[in-house]
Amino acid sequence: MFLHLHRLIALLIGPIVPAFSLLIAGATIPEPESTAVHITTPTGRIHGTQLVPKSNQPPVVLIIAGSGPTDRDGNSAVLPKPNNSLKLLAEGLAEYGIASVRYDKRGVAESASAVRQEADVTFDTLVEDAALWVQQLQSDSRFSSVTVIGHSEGSLIGMIAAHKTEADAFVSIAGPARKASEVLRDQLRPRLSDPLWQESERILTALEQGDTVAAVPPQLEVLYRPSIQPYLISWFRYIPAEEIQRLTMPVLIAQGTTDIQVPVSEAEALKLAKPDAELVIIEGMNHVLKLAPLEHEQQLATYMDPSLPVVPELVESISQFIHSRVTTESISQRENQRDNANGNHYLVFRNAGP
Repeated sequence: MFLHLHRLIALLIGPIVPAFSLLIAGATIPEPESTAVHITTPTGRIHGTQLVPKSNQPPVVLIIAGSGPTDRDGNSAVLPKPNNSLKLLAEGLAEYGIASVRYDKRGVAESASAVRQEADVTFDTLVEDAALWVQQLQSDSRFSSVTVIGHSEGSLIGMIAAHKTEADAFVSIAGPARKASEVLRDQLRPRLSDPLWQESERILTALEQGDTVAAVPPQLEVLYRPSIQPYLISWFRYIPAEEIQRLTMPVLIAQGTTDIQVPVSEAEALKLAKPDAELVIIEGMNHVLKLAPLEHEQQLATYMDPSLPVVPELVESISQFIHSRVTTESISQRENQRDNANGNHYLVFRNAGP
């Protein structure tokens, strides 16, 4: 089942563990309007939630979830309780006058039926889904600009989609700089016996070269079964530190110091690759965007506690970045590009499927 693919993705990224404000002090903030939205692809619909504050032509962000079977709200199907990290992020941004769309990835939650067979899904499929969401937002005259936000694995998906669609800005939250096969090697080496490590290296090397592998030891089947290999081959082609260099729009890199899945060094490597990007290191923020110490049990508690807020500094940093860096010039450039584009690729996907 496709859920197994998302479980693998979670393993690759990291272990799943059991002063600018639009607000006036004292003002009453109207509730944003929440609407169910979707895109249509050849294999089915991808479903999401749109949150729009009551303001004239707000900027909008597309929020792309991280690794594993993670839904639009940032909740993982492999954990018994939610944390609502991405839902809380969207609500926090709405308080700063920023609209958002967040969605269930293909094969997850309400978007589960968009996957027919695991072998049909590649990393590029998820990038194309994100690009379609961006295009849909770019065509909506209610919004003044479109920023792509990617969390964890969603960072790489988002940066490629932002480049393809010429979005107005990009934000990476807890995004790795190295390619997934290198992350996987680091995690597997201390866990595998020498014979299994050699087998894993044989398979990984083949996949990195774009070749499928028929003979997979039973102990490694969950990682390298034939139906998942097309996804891995497509994913391993990308190096985030190289992809971020392609971006010409403003970029913000945000990282927490107590993230036990993606260390600060990854954010620093992205910044090194993209010197003109803004880098924000948030003290005490973990992988689910909440305040937590490094201690294991206290970390685990935040992964399953929706009552804990996302770190305010994250919301403030993103809001300030969007309102200060997404300029009238970049908006005008996007509108001119949209007027000159024929839009056929977008329309084909919107009109296909159920």
